[in-house]
Amino acid sequence: MSEVVLQVFRGTTREQGELKEYRVPYVEGMVVLDALHYIQANYDGDLAVRWNCKAAKCGSCSAEVNGKPRLTCKTRIDSLPKDEPIRVYPMRAFPLIKDLVTDVSWNYEAKKRIPPFTPDKNTDWIMFQEDIDRLQEFRKCIECFLCQNVCHILRDHGRKDAFFGPRLMIKIAELEMHPKDILDRTEFLRKEAGVGFCNITKCCTEVCPEGIHITDNGIIPLKERVVDRYFDPVMWIFRKISGRK
Repeated sequence: MSEVVLQVFRGTTREQGELKEYRVPYVEGMVVLDALHYIQANYDGDLAVRWNCKAAKCGSCSAEVNGKPRLTCKTRIDSLPKDEPIRVYPMRAFPLIKDLVTDVSWNYEAKKRIPPFTPDKNTDWIMFQEDIDRLQEFRKCIECFLCQNVCHILRDHGRKDAFFGPRLMIKIAELEMHPKDILDRTEFLRKEAGVGFCNITKCCTEVCPEGIHITDNGIIPLKERVVDRYFDPVMWIFRKISGRK
């Protein structure tokens, strides 16, 4: 493989943008981000690409490679089909700024609406490893937003007004499962965060570069809390009899 062909999306609007083809010399171990940097340096210096660490830890270089949301710094050229061009698009769930750069600010704005970590004022801060094993997985998130991009509620239906998406469900799960947090976010999950919109396709888990079991370990337990609170007939009768919420 002496060179690779990349077809990269160029433009400031999805309607008027187009794929532009480039031929890039192949070097063993090259990743897609390397090829994009070569294009910037040798063909089009104004190609807009967001990146930072090049170590798959900052989450900045998210894009769609051959139709799948990926980190371009983690996608090796030799892992892709050799007999066809490599197609690189911006993430489709978010507004386009230019070329491969999208506006992901909605995720941060929505995150501000999540009720924060709330310990008891007399909390004993001694904790053991078994107390935090469950939530440590969620803290591996690098906020690449690939899971948000692949979520059909956000990507295909554009319901950012109704559903916070997988990344923010994981943030809520991290808080809800913290052994020192005392806040009850069940009503927030049901109404504002819209956990009921998730239909457990597990596509978010499939694209997570950190291997977080987003659906099984995060979203499903949150959905169970909402169901137990609002839809379990036994609990409904108990609340009616006892007068407790």
